[in-house]
Amino acid sequence: MNQPKFTNSLAKESSPYLQQHAHNPVNWYAWNEETLELARKENKLLLISIGYSTCHWCHVMEEESFENEDVAKIMNQYFINVKVDREERPDVDQIYMNAVQLMTGQGGWPLNCIALPNGKPVWGGTYFRKEEWIKTLYQIGELYLQKPEKVVEYAEKLTLGIQQHGLIQLNKEKPIFSKKFIEETIQKWEIYFDEHWGGTGKAPKFAMPNNYHFLLRNAYQNNNESLKKYVHNTLNKIALGGIFDHVGGGFCRYSVDAKWHIPHFEKMLYDNGQMVSLYADAFLASKKKLYKETVYETLKFVERELLDQSGGFYSALDADSINKKGKLEEGAFYVWTKEELKKHLSEDFSLFSDYYNVNEFGFWEHDNYHLIRSTSDKDFSTKHNIKLVDFKKKVAHWKEVLLTERSKRKTPRLDDKILTSWNGIMLKGYVDAYRVFNDEHFLEIALKNAQFLEQYMLKEDGTLYRNYKDGKTTINAYLEDYANLIDAYIALYEVCLDEKWLHLAKNLTDTSFDYFFDTDSKMFFFTSNKDAKLIARKMEIEDNVIPASNSIMAKNLFKLSHYFGNQHYLKTSKQMLTNMLEYIPNYGAAYSNWLDLYSNFTDRYFEIAVSGADALKITKELHQEYIPNKLICGSSTDSDLALLKNRFTENNTLIYVCVNNACQLPVKETGQAIEQIKNLQQ
Repeated sequence: MNQPKFTNSLAKESSPYLQQHAHNPVNWYAWNEETLELARKENKLLLISIGYSTCHWCHVMEEESFENEDVAKIMNQYFINVKVDREERPDVDQIYMNAVQLMTGQGGWPLNCIALPNGKPVWGGTYFRKEEWIKTLYQIGELYLQKPEKVVEYAEKLTLGIQQHGLIQLNKEKPIFSKKFIEETIQKWEIYFDEHWGGTGKAPKFAMPNNYHFLLRNAYQNNNESLKKYVHNTLNKIALGGIFDHVGGGFCRYSVDAKWHIPHFEKMLYDNGQMVSLYADAFLASKKKLYKETVYETLKFVERELLDQSGGFYSALDADSINKKGKLEEGAFYVWTKEELKKHLSEDFSLFSDYYNVNEFGFWEHDNYHLIRSTSDKDFSTKHNIKLVDFKKKVAHWKEVLLTERSKRKTPRLDDKILTSWNGIMLKGYVDAYRVFNDEHFLEIALKNAQFLEQYMLKEDGTLYRNYKDGKTTINAYLEDYANLIDAYIALYEVCLDEKWLHLAKNLTDTSFDYFFDTDSKMFFFTSNKDAKLIARKMEIEDNVIPASNSIMAKNLFKLSHYFGNQHYLKTSKQMLTNMLEYIPNYGAAYSNWLDLYSNFTDRYFEIAVSGADALKITKELHQEYIPNKLICGSSTDSDLALLKNRFTENNTLIYVCVNNACQLPVKETGQAIEQIKNLQQ
């Protein structure tokens, strides 16, 4: 076996992304105190390069620049070169992304930033071609050697801007929560809706599941038919589009075009977890079979490709894979030529090509087609005069054939690190799938994952680790890890009624107050007060492809306040939301999870308590009704939870429908409880 020509200190790191650069001629270091001390000792600028293992343009820049010995010579001469996996260290990524956005007005990955030895940024950008990269590095390196005071002066000013950017002020005004506030926010948002293809009217298009989760809720609670139509059209187009893998299941990160056809082919755990939750709830609201099929096929993909035997979920699959010419190419694993499809499907090719648009509509590039649907199974089978049940069998056979053939190709690289926050999101996905479809298999996977996270990510002192790989945990968790795991544990309690998960959620919440809470603003910092300090301590407030950790935490506090009768939780949740009121109206898409919480304060919010031997059975029945403004608390024995205390009777199972601790008369039948809720909603 050939020994690599170069090996740097990244060889000992666990991150797959860092390991990808372990044999570059660049003398890379990982981000840690030893590296920063080395920069201070040698008085060298830091060159901080941030990316992640499935990032296409990160691979391109590595091939063009970081594997080039001439480039490496300049980098090693002038800088201490630091590689950062943004998925392991989102705190570092936040700081330097903020810096680059302030300097250039835009950001992305790879993210490259030059900083003083103390970490204060000087210059930055995203992807650079080799010639531009060499020229820039030489100029900055020489400037620091000859006129360091100029570099230091600029860095000080920029750092001040970073520290002030995004600071949240305590809003001391008494809030008045109104439906009108939500309606006006959605009206401003609707301008950007793509009524034909769904999503927003521009490309690239991200699925943004937290957007459509909120809009789905709002549409059904307010019986807004036009909004229902928009949401379902969006979900239909996404599920039928090429952003969904029609052969192997699961969602890619985003579409580069307006019709959801050609994705950026990386598959991320967090996207798929959220999409499962979204489509499960959309099925519950609409009973559309497409949504159920989408959930099941996505979870098949997750179990086949991303589930570790320990019960943890891996992070991602790369966008790039080895093509027929032996080179890395984006999407090579997923696309087909007509000749390949004719060979594998023989006499079915004509029908298949009509169904999956192996035509001008589904054409990509270089004689390749990427599968995309444009009609429902029912309409297609009617058009071709085939019984629906027979057609579905045919589609299942096609998928089996192509999945087998595809498995013979070089598979995309797997990022097999396990992250607490993303596992919390996927755990919630499995819980939601179980809640809606009552499939015990989903609960089995959920419980195994929940136990894995408890065993390996929870420390004895009650704090969390962020990462796990090869039996090692190395990084303290961030607020997003706490928030998403608390959210998932609450959801797990609601389907299995095991109070262990609810108490774990409460313990993690109290720990979050100890290590992340800002008593001045009543918000939570992203980093723990026990972590090494960066040049700024940030708060995450905007909902993006993953909701903001503060919005998730505020919703957690709202729910836990009901379960435990904890007024401090409720007061904090309300204050956090109040702090956000000036930001929400003009950019609803960036605050949709906050809007979901806001809706809890405007609509009636139902506390459904079920006490008695049949509590679990009745809970399952209640979950079959789409009621997004509710929580369920139940026990088959006596319980000290605030909503269940003194409500247990030996021979009866009673259902209490309550709003703000005011309860209807208890009933014995699920249908009666549903009727009470409907009457109260009118």
